Amino acid sequence: MSDPATIQHRMEQLRLVPVIRIEDAARAAPLGQALLDGGLPCAEVTFRTDAAPEAIEAMARMDELLVGAGTVVSRQQVDTAVDAGARFVVSPGLDAGVVRRCQELSVPVFPGVATPSEIMQAVALDLSVLKLFPAGALGGRDYLDSVAAPFPEVRFIPTGGVNAENVGDWLAHPRVLACGGSWMVPGDALRSGEYDRIRDLVAEAVASGRS
Repeated sequence: MSDPATIQHRMEQLRLVPVIRIEDAARAAPLGQALLDGGLPCAEVTFRTDAAPEAIEAMARMDELLVGAGTVVSRQQVDTAVDAGARFVVSPGLDAGVVRRCQELSVPVFPGVATPSEIMQAVALDLSVLKLFPAGALGGRDYLDSVAAPFPEVRFIPTGGVNAENVGDWLAHPRVLACGGSWMVPGDALRSGEYDRIRDLVAEAVASGRS
């Protein structure tokens, strides 16, 4: 397994993390190829379906693809995700048990935070990169400006409300490491196997992130 700092640096280089809800693990490998073809070798497969572990395992076999697990809410799910090949873990909220289990396994973890109190708790757990969630509903960039100010050592991965129209603005913020979003892999496109459409959406997102 790669060093956590190396994985974090890789995410900073890629700048985008596709958040994927996959219902059929058979879609995982061709989806991974679509991400690669679109120029974004990264995927966060959410634990919102029973297919998640098998999908992570399939995508983790693709050496160029950085695969992580999202919506991880328990220590047991951490173990399941890592056993399947996940190289980072994302959680919708801040749970000390989840964080500590990831740290025990030397797996980068990005818990969701929404308030200064949660950021303080995360810093106390030796974390410096946090998921801001739900970023749009919290108040967008103005909220990030306010909540980040007391914590100059912390960087954020805004997720929730990030889309093709505003991702460039989010990525231009100096405290944003990367952005997570589901618009790059629409559920209907994945269910119907429209991998070319996914590839094109990914390529557009990558172009937006570089502009």
